[in-house]
Amino acid sequence: ENFDLKINRGEFISLIGHSGCGKSTVLTMAAGLNPISKGAIRLDGWNVEGADPERAVVFQSPNLFPWLSAKENVAIGVDKVYPRASLAERQDVVEYYLERVGLADSMNKNAASLSNGMKQRVGIARAFALSPKLLLLDEPFGMLDSLTRWELQEVLMEVWSRTKVTAICVTHDVDEAILLADRVVMMTNGPQATIGKITDVKLPRPRTRKALLEHPDYYAYRQEVLDFLEEYEHGNAPKSPASGGKPKPKAIAAE
Repeated sequence: ENFDLKINRGEFISLIGHSGCGKSTVLTMAAGLNPISKGAIRLDGWNVEGADPERAVVFQSPNLFPWLSAKENVAIGVDKVYPRASLAERQDVVEYYLERVGLADSMNKNAASLSNGMKQRVGIARAFALSPKLLLLDEPFGMLDSLTRWELQEVLMEVWSRTKVTAICVTHDVDEAILLADRVVMMTNGPQATIGKITDVKLPRPRTRKALLEHPDYYAYRQEVLDFLEEYEHGNAPKSPASGGKPKPKAIAAE
């Protein structure tokens, strides 16, 4: 409700909050997959209407055509986005991004034979290969084991640092939110969820998980996000001792 956020070109935003706060709804609206009840979502001065390859989505569950190879899965979008490019040029784009995500030796394998982690690598390569104006990531590592998750976070950061595409990532993971983002946008609980707090993450890039854990400021950012989430853990309106146990007013942050 009254969600108001301005994102700068090339900025990476993490969206975090408890289940049911509308994180994924914000993402699907930005993708043009969900109707909006009022207001508008504007990208480069134009209202978002319907799905478009200029807004690429990486879903939590890898959405690939299982009977096609990794290369063919990525090529479907590339062929649509670059219709005037030669076949060789389009193949170069496909192979470049599959190599970037570590699938140089597996790009001709059928998607059905790939592990979940490899499938998600294909999904990331496919999204970047579209050269989107906006990259939308809906808990892209949520279904993966911890080791694969950490590895793919690094892959995502490495590919993103080459393109600097504007990105929004929905996550439940506090460490992931801080690792990826220039700003962490925290949502209050639903119903009537809105933006409760925005934190600027002023940690140096390029980032790795190891460097993050060694940075003295990281733990302060982590505590700030954890404190906010804990406040909203058991309901929509947290009680404050300072207000005599009365609910706090809802906070709306606008950029």
